[in-house]
Amino acid sequence: MAESTGATTTSEAKVHIVYTEKPTGNEDPKSAHLRTLSTVLGSEEAANDALIYTYKEAATGFSAKLTPEQVDEISKQPGVIQVVPSQTYKLHTAGGVGGGFKLH
Repeated sequence: MAESTGATTTSEAKVHIVYTEKPTGNEDPKSAHLRTLSTVLGSEEAANDALIYTYKEAATGFSAKLTPEQVDEISKQPGVIQVVPSQTYKLHTAGGVGGGFKLH
């Protein structure tokens, strides 16, 4: 039985970017990313629900909604290089009207 640390076991999932190694052979990046997510989330359906975007051009990886516990677990998966929280930046224009955009 696991020891209790006093923290709640249900944490809110937040968007993270998961950088991965490039899939080997002719495997589709999205398939590889779903397989990695499924390992941590327990099912392909949960992985599909959590996956937000698959990166396959400049970088290889994906963005997904993950709890802190899931971030720890996915960081240990083969082929995962780095997991970072997604961040929102505000752009400021000359007219003073700015908009935000999400990097994910």
